[in-house]
Amino acid sequence: MEQQTTKIIVLDDDPTGSQTVHSCLLLMDWDITTLRQGLADPAPIFFILTNTRALPPTTAATVTRQVCQNLKIALVAEGIKDFLVVSRSDSTLRGHYPVETDIIAAELGPFDAHFLVPAFFEGGRITRNSVHYLIIDGVPTPVHETEFARDSVFSYHYSYLPDYVAEKTQGKIPGTAVERFLLKDIRNGSLSRLKNLTDNTCVAVDGETQEDLDHFAADVLATARQGKRFLFRSAASILTSLAGLGKQPVVPEDMGRYKKTTSPGVVLVGSHVQKTTQQLEQLLTDPGVTGIEVDVVRLREEPSQRSLLLEEIIQRLYTTYQGNKTSVVYTSREELAFPNIQKRLDFGGIVSSFLMEVVKRLPEEISFLISKGGITSNDVLSKGLGLKSVGLLGQILPGCSMVRTPKDHPQFPDLPVVLFPGNVGDMRGLLTVYHRLM
Repeated sequence: MEQQTTKIIVLDDDPTGSQTVHSCLLLMDWDITTLRQGLADPAPIFFILTNTRALPPTTAATVTRQVCQNLKIALVAEGIKDFLVVSRSDSTLRGHYPVETDIIAAELGPFDAHFLVPAFFEGGRITRNSVHYLIIDGVPTPVHETEFARDSVFSYHYSYLPDYVAEKTQGKIPGTAVERFLLKDIRNGSLSRLKNLTDNTCVAVDGETQEDLDHFAADVLATARQGKRFLFRSAASILTSLAGLGKQPVVPEDMGRYKKTTSPGVVLVGSHVQKTTQQLEQLLTDPGVTGIEVDVVRLREEPSQRSLLLEEIIQRLYTTYQGNKTSVVYTSREELAFPNIQKRLDFGGIVSSFLMEVVKRLPEEISFLISKGGITSNDVLSKGLGLKSVGLLGQILPGCSMVRTPKDHPQFPDLPVVLFPGNVGDMRGLLTVYHRLM
């Protein structure tokens, strides 16, 4: 790919969008000073972790608008005019679309097009003939037939991206208005079509391999340098191609070398998707770990007992640590029912707040922290560890980022933290990461 000069600015709706790149900054705050730090960093890409997937639509809109307004000021201050904006979201099509892209376009536009690029190869997500698939046991399955399409907050009914767009925009963008860049188009070169895009055209982009997206990204960057302005709504794989960073400094199998001590670590599991539960079951079979369940029913039914429950968890955690074992703190697996989406989101915030109280009281000498689940991982960085920015080391498993806290962190200096998305990895994925760190 040609020399990179375009700055790639990623608004990430949870902290897992960096799962295909390395050696760049993740920002947990979006004040102008912190944004200027990201823009000035020598890496061609940086991430702003908005965590909007955990928020109701109105709050997500407010956060996105605030980020964009501060970005406008920071871009001028840093003298940056050549940039692409990526609204990074879930590879299974969940998230606040088109709320976020509409606001980004209004605040940072006008754009000539916004591209939907949901392919995420490390997680087995491909797009072919504008249909988005999740590969399950080797079989490409249209995503609308998976559990993710039945999400209680972000449900949808179509895997064919033009129909998905029509559904999500409530007909504002009809399916017939969505441009389709198919595999043959991408592989033959897209320059001429890219140059002709105008008025924030919605474009569905295919991708079966990283090479497909490499071709597409090269054409996008070349066209952008000629003055075209583009916005992305994407999963993580296109970011690999846009950033062009090459291989990470330390291979995944050797990332245990980043540990600062030989003490046990801690695994925190908040995600409730089926894959996480299967991975948790595998991890709990290892003799080096002890499971500590957080009964979320008690949190809901007995809120006055919150402090007592916290003390019970902390006591068990320290006993496990003193026994030289890794604690696996996980929320109970029962999926609770709520009368509406807002109640579910509110209770999710209560559970996450509880888990962050656990993080703040972890033994300071732990050698690593594995955070399972996107929302959980975001809160670990911003609330549990109180970080405004953090350096990304790379991937310890395909799709699983590792960061390290700063040397001057008041409680956990130089602590390796794994950001493990809920729906990534095979059944032994969590166990594999644990073994690499041990």
